Amino acid sequence: MPMREAMREALRDLPESVFADVLERDDAYLLVIDLPGATTDTVDVSVRGARLRIEARRAKSLPEGFEYLEEGRALFLDSELPLPPDATADGAEGTVEHGVLELRLPKAGDTDDRTIQIS
Repeated sequence: MPMREAMREALRDLPESVFADVLERDDAYLLVIDLPGATTDTVDVSVRGARLRIEARRAKSLPEGFEYLEEGRALFLDSELPLPPDATADGAEGTVEHGVLELRLPKAGDTDDRTIQIS
């Protein structure tokens, strides 16, 4: 199975509460993942070899005087996705804005182990 198809299949295996898109252009891939309640402080992304690892959790606070009767908005994502063989962590960029993670992975040669700074 080609790596691009493997990444699409892996995205389908994400929890139902997580929506994701993969886009491609001549020089890069763009991965867009909805992570409601996640912030730059609660998202970690790294590349190890040919795998992209995403860890995220929802940041939420309990209003004073309230307690949970039922907590149905929990989010913890710990996922590994295969990278296309021409994607690289060199020059990769990531942002989290309004609970949406966007990762831009340039196309190039070999990949190295890297942590992607999320802003």
